[in-house]
Amino acid sequence: MRKVLSAVLIVLACVLVPLGGLSAWAKYEIGDTGRYVDTMAPLAAGPDVQSAIADSVTDGVMNQIEVGPLESEVRAYVRRAVRSFTGTEAFRAAWNTANRAAHDAVLRALRSSREGAVTLDLAPVTQQLKSQLSYDRVPLANRIPIEHTEVTVLEAQELSTLRKGFHVLEIAGFWLPLAAVALAVSGILLAVRRRQAVTATALGMALGAALLALATVIGRALTLADLPTHVSRAAAGTVYDALTSTLRTATWFILALGLTVAATTWLMDHHARRREASAAPAPAPAPEPTRARA
Repeated sequence: MRKVLSAVLIVLACVLVPLGGLSAWAKYEIGDTGRYVDTMAPLAAGPDVQSAIADSVTDGVMNQIEVGPLESEVRAYVRRAVRSFTGTEAFRAAWNTANRAAHDAVLRALRSSREGAVTLDLAPVTQQLKSQLSYDRVPLANRIPIEHTEVTVLEAQELSTLRKGFHVLEIAGFWLPLAAVALAVSGILLAVRRRQAVTATALGMALGAALLALATVIGRALTLADLPTHVSRAAAGTVYDALTSTLRTATWFILALGLTVAATTWLMDHHARRREASAAPAPAPAPEPTRARA
């Protein structure tokens, strides 16, 4: 019974490793506005994100002004101006403000019963752009609208599904990692051969971490495949990689730790067996047979 119970506890602990890692990442990394903004802040200097923002802002501007036959020239000029603006400190400040507002909006939507799409308001970026272009005396700069420059970050049909999963992850983010540790320790303490139990637990956790790493890669491919045609896949991939950076680092750490512990424990067990074998007394020689007298 000890062997069976120990094996069951260790298997459960290994199953909870990828689930606990995913839920903890969602709760403490994605669910925290400050950490989210800090994660997204360096992306403001990335060319993919800057190009995507330039396209979105340019589309919003051109939808609100009438320039007649010069539309293509004006569009190109506005995009160059916006693209140049994305390299300034003012854009980085506006980028952080927009991301904080978007994250707060998403969290409020996930934690409430509101319906409808969640959008990212680009008005702060447009306001900074309008001020800069007006200062440079660019034609039509004063006609750039500040409203209606929004991009959708969460579709309405996706909100209800994500809300249920988010509630589960918020609760599980604290308890699943603790449960995995408690089950692993209990299984090792109940084991008849504890070194072998430690080795099995370490290998199982390493396998769970490897499956989580594989799921992260598959999730990236599925996320980029489901994007609308007007969304930049390069920018979306950059954002995905930034958001999952902590998860991937923790996954590789658990994988390396599990393999190291398994190898160390196996070597210790192998060395102990060799010492026991060398310390065992040699068997006594068999007595020689006596010859019968004639």
